[in-house]
Amino acid sequence: MADKRKMGLAVAQMGPVHLADTRAMVVRRLRDMLAEAHGRGARMVVFPELALTTFFPRYWMEDSEAQARFFEATMPNADVQPLFDDARRLGVGFYLGYAELTPRGVPYNTAILVDETGKIVGKYRKIHLPGHDDHKPDAPFQHLEKKFFTVGDEPFGVWDTMGARIGMALCNDRRWPETWRMMSLQSAEIVVLGYNTPSVNIHWPEPVHLRMHHHLITLQASAYQNCVWAAAAAKCGSEDGFHMIGGSVIVAPTGEIAAQAVTEDDEVLVVNADLGLGDTFRKNVFDFARHRRPEHYSLITERVGPGAALPRNPIE
Repeated sequence: MADKRKMGLAVAQMGPVHLADTRAMVVRRLRDMLAEAHGRGARMVVFPELALTTFFPRYWMEDSEAQARFFEATMPNADVQPLFDDARRLGVGFYLGYAELTPRGVPYNTAILVDETGKIVGKYRKIHLPGHDDHKPDAPFQHLEKKFFTVGDEPFGVWDTMGARIGMALCNDRRWPETWRMMSLQSAEIVVLGYNTPSVNIHWPEPVHLRMHHHLITLQASAYQNCVWAAAAAKCGSEDGFHMIGGSVIVAPTGEIAAQAVTEDDEVLVVNADLGLGDTFRKNVFDFARHRRPEHYSLITERVGPGAALPRNPIE
């Protein structure tokens, strides 16, 4: 077994954020959970996707209205600065998801990685945008990420910070195996992500229980196959009558759930994560250098979707 390197890793699940809630109200909740996580030994806290506002892509509106109401033109700004100040004072880093409007006016679904000094050390912009960009008036709500956001402009990255190699993703990214393999090939030890997942699928009649089932098996299989700790934070519960799943979770490189939320409210999970546990799997089952055969994986980058089968050589 590899030498143990421990990190106090926390997930800060959020209950509902309603349309009427102000940024100041939300940041107060984040600060309270950061303080709780610190008191329980955490050095890194994972907050949800779009943590500062309600999940606004459920509402049809003009892009200009969405950007004025729900996007952040700077980070940190006056509303969020107290969270950065607390991080520096307590010596605790964090991951935070929010809607970003760049100086050039480009809208992204973004997450940042902030170290224990309160400095932004990494930024990721969501690549796998789900949903649609057209108005679906007959649906119970909209899922307009393709309307309100631009696809991320940088590949998946990994940052050396706080004594670990940390990669970032957002929500729907977790369902795609390429997300995890990209970061694992960069020797990620922890993958952190936030999500807002409606409990109802507006595109087809999916049984509600499958929403949580797919969420958990995706994280468990991906953590195991890529030798990483996975820490996933939900914003959940009923936001102005629209329900989203909870299930915030920390998964070990074994694929086992180390901690899972039991509510749909603000809730903090903390695990003393042994980063060496991933090394054990990298040196044995998933020793990429010895066992991967990328010369046989070319279709992964040559095709976006399924195509005709390639001719096969006859068996001799």
